[in-house]
Amino acid sequence: MTDTTTAPPARLADATPPTGGTRRRYSTRTTAIVATVMLALMLALLVLLILSTPVEDPAKIVIPGFSLTALFQWLGAMNPLVQIPIILVIFAAVVGIILVLIEFAPRPGRVYFWIRLVACFAIPVLALMLLRPYQNAFIYVFGIAVLAGAVLFWLDYRARQGAGYLFQLVLFAAPAVVLLLIGLIYPFIATFFQSFYDKTGDQFVGMENYVWVFTQPEGLWSVVNTLIWVLVCPTIATVVGLAYAAFIDRARGEKFLKVLIFMPFAISFVGAGIIWKFVYDYRQGDQLGILNAIVTAFGGDPVPWLSVTPLVNSFLLMVVFIWSQTGLAMVILSAAIKAVPAEQIEAAELDGANAWERFRNVTVPGIRSSIVVVVTTIAIASLKIYDIVAVMTGGRANTSVLAFEMVNQQQRFQSYGHSAALAVVLFIFVTPLIVFNIIQIRKQREIR
Repeated sequence: MTDTTTAPPARLADATPPTGGTRRRYSTRTTAIVATVMLALMLALLVLLILSTPVEDPAKIVIPGFSLTALFQWLGAMNPLVQIPIILVIFAAVVGIILVLIEFAPRPGRVYFWIRLVACFAIPVLALMLLRPYQNAFIYVFGIAVLAGAVLFWLDYRARQGAGYLFQLVLFAAPAVVLLLIGLIYPFIATFFQSFYDKTGDQFVGMENYVWVFTQPEGLWSVVNTLIWVLVCPTIATVVGLAYAAFIDRARGEKFLKVLIFMPFAISFVGAGIIWKFVYDYRQGDQLGILNAIVTAFGGDPVPWLSVTPLVNSFLLMVVFIWSQTGLAMVILSAAIKAVPAEQIEAAELDGANAWERFRNVTVPGIRSSIVVVVTTIAIASLKIYDIVAVMTGGRANTSVLAFEMVNQQQRFQSYGHSAALAVVLFIFVTPLIVFNIIQIRKQREIR
């Protein structure tokens, strides 16, 4: 007997192919037109913001010249009773925008894709409009553009409903790329060519500015001090931070001890310079400085610490920098030490290794990549040091560094050629550290 049993008819829902998980495809022509228009608008706004001058009179504020300073000036001219609601409205608007982005940025769909895209272009433009009057505004805006673009791109790609990987990458990276060209690459090229001209920038003088850097006391001491800073500060800060992290690891009160050593890192270099200037204070009467108070207490004469040459005063300035950076080294290395597998340490202990041998042969090799990151990070920070020298000595008594002397030559002496040459030398010093970091990152990727 044949089996006449038949399967039940398929439902309509079962007959239709599933559509969940498929990506929506936009018209290539439409997306290209939209992307081109938005990129053109952003470039136009950026050019307009660059060419326009900051508005000094709050009554004449226009959108291209809008700045944070002008906003506060405008608010300051109003009645205090009017200022309060305006500030509350602005604060609520900023918080609302942030909440909207947080709420809708991870959601899939065409509408949310365009919300993310508009935010990616709008955030850097608004940041530039707010920060344009300030020094190094393009550097800050570039960082904002990179961060906003990366976060929004990641969220859009994660949503799986965008317009395609390449299209997303181009659109979300466009603001950062444009700002990189305008705010970093172009200024570097212009500075490089400026270094071959005289102080006015009109007459070509060849390598004369570089000869001045390495022959005159102002330029030579700035180079020598910078090299000493970049060699001494990262080494001492890393060693002290590593030792501190190893000693307090899993100790009683570890969190308190970490906060205690990390607190100086939260202080600005200007604040740190002011604090330590009181430590090194020198006067003929009653001593306020701690060091001279100790010296005079033992019957000695007060010492002008920040004027003692050669190099003593520079090392005293380095103490301030090391004091502020040791906390950063400690935090990173402490986290790395905790990530070392306990099995390796226990195996070394079973083999008869003492505490120092376990630290040297197990812990240090396990945190080598973190040590490299800490050293290079602090080294780059030491190359850019300006605030401590400016606050404590003003570059006097042979304490100047490249960053300070670069600004000093431009603002005080109006010597743009010398300033540009110092900037190029500083860039040459920074480049090997950047290349080394890139090599280390590639090695870590290969290991993974």
